[in-house]
Amino acid sequence: MSSNNSNRRLVPEAMDSLEKFKYEVASEVGVNLKNGYNGNISAKDAGKIGGNMVKKMIQQAENQMIGK
Repeated sequence: MSSNNSNRRLVPEAMDSLEKFKYEVASEVGVNLKNGYNGNISAKDAGKIGGNMVKKMIQQAENQMIGK
């Protein structure tokens, strides 16, 4: 039986860029993240960060498609 681990990265080399992106987005939405573990932030704040990251990635993909 195969394991379906959602934490597996398709492109492990992108981890540093995604981490930097997370801190940039957190700053933009007014959530203060510290280096390391941030398990103390609320689900609402975590959702703001993740949601805005996805929104920006979709916008970037759409812009790349339009530019072709």
